[in-house]
Amino acid sequence: MQTIDKFNFAGKKAFVRVDFNVPLDENFNITDDNRIRAALPTLKKIIADGGSLIIGSHLGRPKGATEKFSLKHIIGRVSELLGVEVQFASDCMGDEPAAKAAALKPGEALLLENLRFYAEEEGKPRGLADDATDEEKAAAKKAVKESQKNFTKALASYADCYVNDAFGTAHRAHASTALIANYFDTDNKMFGYLMEKEVKAVEKVMKDINRPFTAIMGGSKVSSKIEIIENLLTKVDNLIIAGGMTYTFTKALGGKIGNSLCEDDKLDLALELLEKAKASNVNIVLAVDAKIADKFANDANTQFVDIDNIPDGWSGLDIGPKTEVLFADVIKNSKTILWNGPTGVFEFENFTSGSHAVGVAIVEATKNGAFSLVGGGDSVACVNKFGLADGVSYVSTGGGALLEAIEGKVLPGIAAIQEA
Repeated sequence: MQTIDKFNFAGKKAFVRVDFNVPLDENFNITDDNRIRAALPTLKKIIADGGSLIIGSHLGRPKGATEKFSLKHIIGRVSELLGVEVQFASDCMGDEPAAKAAALKPGEALLLENLRFYAEEEGKPRGLADDATDEEKAAAKKAVKESQKNFTKALASYADCYVNDAFGTAHRAHASTALIANYFDTDNKMFGYLMEKEVKAVEKVMKDINRPFTAIMGGSKVSSKIEIIENLLTKVDNLIIAGGMTYTFTKALGGKIGNSLCEDDKLDLALELLEKAKASNVNIVLAVDAKIADKFANDANTQFVDIDNIPDGWSGLDIGPKTEVLFADVIKNSKTILWNGPTGVFEFENFTSGSHAVGVAIVEATKNGAFSLVGGGDSVACVNKFGLADGVSYVSTGGGALLEAIEGKVLPGIAAIQEA
């Protein structure tokens, strides 16, 4: 497999798929440019080699071309950070982008308009009536898949080589994230630096495991984490259950959880997962106490109670101090750590203690030689909020992509490069 470090981009045009899906305010100002910064090493390497850049990305979830999701809003910031005046094509298909790409000189860069302005990028039909028949839906899907081939071929025609540096979309078999790779031979397609690091981090956690291996799984619903938990039960030594999921497990075990979040239709599933863990010799670690509140608000009245004895009218919004110690002890004795999901409603300042304690324990374990991977939007927000990101081994930029990798699924954007 080709690697970006070994590839010389001199005199070549590179189509680079990045994830510039950055948040914008009402005036189209970027409020967080971390995703742009994350791609800079790849983009700067190509420019420094004497290559030229054709940059492709999506922004938001448009259902067609709209001002709100135009990538023209970020062109100034991309130019500033890259140190090169980036040209802009007001489309990603047609004569304009083709001509601008062809005219690029070494050291120059071109940003294409939002790839998702075209249904062909995702390969999903748009504009179907709510009462469309199954036959109409099938016909529309077939039509967009056919035109997707032409769309993908056109994108590939702009460049001599392809670089995928968008791990956040690696779980999507979209035109620019996977299908385009088929138009380049093995020597002319590769991961960017960010993608390389993401893939290595996931493989380190899932395949090259130093034990004990502990996973901390948060989140509100058991149902959204079933496949992840089941896959982890074949790999981990300890599985810490946190967040809203806690109360479904607690109720399933006969506990009283008051008004805490709970999936009543998943109580049997929770018990099944506990049995599977026992059969696999996996230590499931559940909270023993909780910080509860009389309303869902930062200024709620609070108290600490045993996790299985929450009064009616009260809800668990974070773990308690006994659980903080319990979780921290397990984490600090681990050599491989995966954290996905906070322990409570960390958005409220009064319910950050548990997530902060977990983060501090992970940092301490990392200092003592553990490999730690933090991923998923809320977990990343946690370590950034607490200033702990530099103390862990790796913070993943991929939300859904990371979760699917943990589930054991093959990610199309990775397979398109690795399995060539």
